[in-house]
Amino acid sequence: DVQLQASGGGLVQAGGSLTLSCVASGFTFDDYTIGWFRQAPGKEREGVTRIVGGDGRAYYVHSVKGRFTISSDNAKNTVYLQMNRLKPEDTAVYYCAVVRRYIGLVPEEYEHWGQGTQVTVSS
Repeated sequence: DVQLQASGGGLVQAGGSLTLSCVASGFTFDDYTIGWFRQAPGKEREGVTRIVGGDGRAYYVHSVKGRFTISSDNAKNTVYLQMNRLKPEDTAVYYCAVVRRYIGLVPEEYEHWGQGTQVTVSS
């Protein structure tokens, strides 16, 4: 079974940093795209970034480009999301998810989801 465990959320002041981790099991990274998503209260879940497991290609949505970095450690089956210069509008529950044969960021296309981790950025 594919399982994902996200962690690393917390409370941080605006301008601060956090690193989220997503530990995966039950599949080979090379065959999957791993994405990070977030959902703020009252809003729809949105894609933030994704990395293609086979070749490491990363994509970021405009709102986080230059501030967030996705990386993977295939040996540890772990994907990281380094978040710098955090803003109050980054406050949300963050999720990691995986999908095969797809490199977009539409949440509905992702097949397996971890539980979320709360990120709160105070102003």
